[in-house]
Amino acid sequence: MKSVLTVFWKEIRENLRDRRTVMNTLLTGPLFAPLVFVLIINAAVTRELDKAELPLDVPVVGAEHAPNLIAALKQQNFRIKDAPADPERAVREQDADLVLRIPPDYGDAWRKGESAQVELIFDASQRDAQGSVSRLQRALEGYGQRAGALRLIARGLTPDLIRPLAVASRDQSTAQNRSSALFGMLPYFFILGGFIGGMALAIDTTAGERERQSLEPLLVNPVARGRILAGKLGATSLFAFVTVLLSIVAFSIAGQFLPTEKLGMSLDIGVRFAALTLFVMLPLVLLLATLQTLAAAFAKSFREAQTYLSLLMFVPVIPTLMLSVFPLKTQTWMYAVPLMGQQVAIMRFLRGDVVTPQQLGLCFACTAVAALVFYLITARIYGSERLAISA
Repeated sequence: MKSVLTVFWKEIRENLRDRRTVMNTLLTGPLFAPLVFVLIINAAVTRELDKAELPLDVPVVGAEHAPNLIAALKQQNFRIKDAPADPERAVREQDADLVLRIPPDYGDAWRKGESAQVELIFDASQRDAQGSVSRLQRALEGYGQRAGALRLIARGLTPDLIRPLAVASRDQSTAQNRSSALFGMLPYFFILGGFIGGMALAIDTTAGERERQSLEPLLVNPVARGRILAGKLGATSLFAFVTVLLSIVAFSIAGQFLPTEKLGMSLDIGVRFAALTLFVMLPLVLLLATLQTLAAAFAKSFREAQTYLSLLMFVPVIPTLMLSVFPLKTQTWMYAVPLMGQQVAIMRFLRGDVVTPQQLGLCFACTAVAALVFYLITARIYGSERLAISA
């Protein structure tokens, strides 16, 4: 154990001497992601809220054919504008989010009590225009429903005749549950933080020392190579774990500046969330550190190791993409899959859902077993003469 601690403190001291790397690992990374996340969310939410509350410009073709409709739209905070000469082209080229076209026969159909058609021209592929389109569609549908009800009343009929079925919605979600739709990427940030936090040290302790020709003198010491590896992995895991911790703290602070109340959501990143997240992340940090060290052991230079680990960085993306593309119901077996288990568990913590002790134990144990397996494989590589000869 003494030899393991000796190697552990050696790697810690050497990494702390590189202040630029430490700053990037422990400060820039954990702080940059929450800052960018808050800025993007705030900008997007503010823009959409402004579109929902501020007057909306609506270019209209044939406004003179439906004066009552135009007056109703004006009362609902729509500003009627002259339409461009070619509405379809204006929408395609994003000169206008939408255009409302009222045909000349609108008035005749309305007076006859028939359905009067209007055309809403928009481009569904333009995400920026979706809020404006939805707002105008709701206004037009509401106007049509009110007019239909008045027509029935004028004929001595109740408007309920055209509504034989009334649906009462009972939303079972809570404000914290709804936050998962907006903050579903947080588990990925924590997992990626654990990967990035240990990457620099994993490369330097193996490929870096090999390139500097300081690895062979270390390996010729009368100490089992498994203990040397354990010390290196301990240092790498420590930096990765601290990065995860700082990421959680940074997101908990950044969450206070998000307009969650305006969206009917709640983001609760407190002590309980942090403790549970760190618990499930601990074996994953060890697994990622082992995988990084194993990949670096096959590299003969620092640059080559960076290439390998850059490719390995795509591994944490896999469960995130799978759960995004295939939103499966959470099942117990998912906790047994490393990376996926952490993704599912952290998401449930975020939603405020219950995760049983058995599921937590399964997540921790299976990831720890995977980390042990890859540690034994890495120890075998460290025990081979190839590692020293290549140095």
